[in-house]
Amino acid sequence: MSPPADVLSIVVVTYDQERELPRTLRSLTAPYQRDPGPGGVEVIVVDNGSTRAVADVLAPDLISRVRVHRVEAASASPAQAANLGIELAQGDLVGLIVDGARMASPGLLRTARLAARLAPTAVVTAPAWHLGPDLQTQASTTGYDQAAEDALLAGCAWEADGYNLFSIASPAASSGRGLFGPMGESSSLFLRRAVWTQLGGLDERFALPGGGLVNHDVYRRACALADAQLVVVIGEGTFHQIHGGAATSGRVPRDEMRADYEAICGEPHQPPANHPIFVGTAPPQYLPFVRASIGLAEAAAPRR
Repeated sequence: MSPPADVLSIVVVTYDQERELPRTLRSLTAPYQRDPGPGGVEVIVVDNGSTRAVADVLAPDLISRVRVHRVEAASASPAQAANLGIELAQGDLVGLIVDGARMASPGLLRTARLAARLAPTAVVTAPAWHLGPDLQTQASTTGYDQAAEDALLAGCAWEADGYNLFSIASPAASSGRGLFGPMGESSSLFLRRAVWTQLGGLDERFALPGGGLVNHDVYRRACALADAQLVVVIGEGTFHQIHGGAATSGRVPRDEMRADYEAICGEPHQPPANHPIFVGTAPPQYLPFVRASIGLAEAAAPRR
């Protein structure tokens, strides 16, 4: 039996994120997500061997909204867990958030569903953000920590209006070129099931803690498919909570991740150069990013 065409599946991979995961799941489910469309949404949480099982620590109201699958013999990389989640998904459109610390804006799922209709091989993504005043690798050296982040979140009324998250966040390095420059990776990648099958999912040779550049790789390969149409969701995003992750904490140096990518792929990583279609609406809190993106695009444009 073919999966229901009108269900949107979202896969979230998590490891030891008791503080962060509940916020992420609240941001991906009703009533926070606004009008996600017909057919509903299923959220699949893949617990990649957390010290305390996710099913034992989530509050009952959250457990009732999601499906949880635990990987006991887990890898330090999320690649295998992500592939398992994609296999478990029931919908034809499957989104992947490979880090359970990433909260979503309120219209991400609705707009991703609309964006996926634009082409059979639509590659749908939204820019990524870090909560806090700067990239978390930098902000953590000047006093930004979980307590500071908790205070920011408590003060911005994000559960009442999730677009306030843009006011307390900074573009991630992968989105540092702005809306009109190439993104290095996708932190919220939506593909039709057939496209995930064509890609073979995430490459499980990426075995570094946190996966290294596995997210960059699957996004690049998706964009390289024949007839791929990149669709960037405007006015939406994901927001990384600080939690000592392998990349944002610097535990796995960037040079090591790049060397690992080159050893696996046979060439240095370069962001895909696909020209995107933009879908969405820009809330007021998002407009500073639009203005900054225009400036970055003008500065990068060739002189005539």
